[in-house]
Order: sequence, then C-alpha cells, then structure tokens
Amino acid sequence: MLACRLPRAGRMTLAPMLNPRGKIIGDFSLANLGDGEYFIAGSGIAENYHLRWFGQHLGADDGVALQPYGAGLVGLAVAGPHARELLAGLADRDLSAAAFRFMAVSRMNIGMAPCLVGRVSYTGDLGYELWMAPEYQCYLLDLLRTEGKPLGIRLFGSRALNALRLEKNYGSWAREYRPIYGPLEAGLDRFVALGKGSDFVGKAAAIRERESGGKLRLRAFAVESRDADPIGDEPVWHRGEVKGWVTSGGYAHPSGVSMAMAYVPKAIADETEGWEVELLGTRLPARLQSKPLFDPQGERMRG
Repeated sequence: MLACRLPRAGRMTLAPMLNPRGKIIGDFSLANLGDGEYFIAGSGIAENYHLRWFGQHLGADDGVALQPYGAGLVGLAVAGPHARELLAGLADRDLSAAAFRFMAVSRMNIGMAPCLVGRVSYTGDLGYELWMAPEYQCYLLDLLRTEGKPLGIRLFGSRALNALRLEKNYGSWAREYRPIYGPLEAGLDRFVALGKGSDFVGKAAAIRERESGGKLRLRAFAVESRDADPIGDEPVWHRGEVKGWVTSGGYAHPSGVSMAMAYVPKAIADETEGWEVELLGTRLPARLQSKPLFDPQGERMRG
C-alpha cells in the first residue's frame, strides 16, 4: 500500500500512498520501531478515509494488525535552534547530532513522561516530534516551558507553522497533496520506490507518469503583495495568460515575504520571468522561488 521503501529499524521516512491511478491519497511519516512494529502519522482530517482504505486492502491472512490510536495518542512539537539543548537535558538517552540523526526515531523518557520521539520538524529548522499518552501531555508541556524559559521558548500554533513551512517550499495535505496530483507533479517522486519488488497500489500508473513526465509541477512563488496574501485558488498568470492556480499561501513572517504554492504546466515550470498571481482582482508580480527562503541546503534541519 505504501509507495516508499520501508525504513530501517530506528529510522523514519516520508511515505506517499497512491490510488490505482497513481494519484496521491496519503503522505505519512512512517517510523520503523523494530521487531515488526511500525508507527504511521498522517493528517488528522483524513484519518477516517485512510482507515477505510487500510481496512479495504488489509486481508485477514496478511499477518498485519492495524491499531488506530485516535485520541489515545497526542503530541507536541519542539523546534528551533535550541531544541536539542532543551531536550538533551530532559531525555534519558544521547540526543547529540551523531547519536540521534535527522529522521531517527526512538522510545525514550522526557522527564518522567514515556515518549516516542522522532527527529523531524515541519518548520524546516532543527526539531523533534514527541508522541505520548494523553495523561502525560500537560505535564510535559509544563516541563518544556519551565526548562525552556532560559532559552526563550515560546508557543507556536498552526498559523505560525504555515508561515514556516512556506519558507521551506513544503506542501500540505488537502492542498498540494490531493488525489488529483501524481507524485512526480507534486515533487514527491523521490519517495516513490518504483524499483522495489512489491507491486504497491498505483505502481504501474506511477511508472507511466515517470515515463511521460506528467502534466503539472508544484512550484513556490514569492508574490509582491500589497494588503493581502494568497491563501489558495487564485489564478497564476504567465506572460499574460492564466496558466495555473494557487493551492495555498500566506505571509512568511521571518522572511517578510508573501508566498504562494501553485501548480503550473511542466513546460513552463522552470521559467524565471513573466509570472503574476491575481489577488483580489489585481495581477501582482511573482518570482519563482526555486530554493527555499530559509536554510535552502537543509543544514539547520540536518545538523
């Protein structure tokens, strides 16, 4: 069912899931916990849909059991330049860069809270995701805020996260990643293991997309906005003609730039001139942002 290569024990990967037409129906974080146990984190708004899909494709004789956690498992994200320093003083294992590398995952105690910790962050900066039983969440939040106070810790929510992921050209479920786009079009093709032996759902269609090149490409644009920012469904113009559409956008506060993610035809996807985004009836100049505004080489995230 998953199009990626399965990670080794103690590692995580991005795991696209495709329908028979080779279109994206899921983009999970897949963690190998060892001893045949895997942890899949997906988008909450698609949970019931994904559970139905797994239920339809898992046979009674497959030797695989699926356990949905629902509200029985909750999480916290810790991100920023001091994230490691904060957690290293609370964890019962070595979190140095060499010992707990990017995309590592392990069970450990943070303070007195047993957690599943993955070294991954949707912000694009150094970060960790912590998963725990709900009875530990308030304790752990208080602990992190108390111990992180000398480091300048602050709360951040989904709007801040949206601004940060736009700086990294990261797509999001239900906007950039939907069942109308293929993995090559969405920039997820590097996570689709066409060479692996298993005949996963959508493999044949994904091979055809690779051979044909698809029709679209997901691109990021810096928009010269005035008093509003793109949010989605705005027309994208190229040299006087509507050629694409915005899937999501917003203001990237740290960089001070209005950003838009959009799908455009593959034939012009790498053109650097002539782009405009129509916002509230006005066509605004836009610049193709081929490299992320923040940490384009990913050194902070992987360091």
